Amino acid sequence: MRIAAILLVACIALAACGKRGPPQPPGPADKVTYPKVYPAV
Repeated sequence: MRIAAILLVACIALAACGKRGPPQPPGPADKVTYPKVYPAV
């Protein structure tokens, strides 16, 4: 039971990780060669 609780907390904590905001092309904004709209999956 204790292992299941630890796994549940770990999964919730990892699910909360991630980049915030809309996706953007890599690199500086003035150096983007092919700008396009990235889907927010």
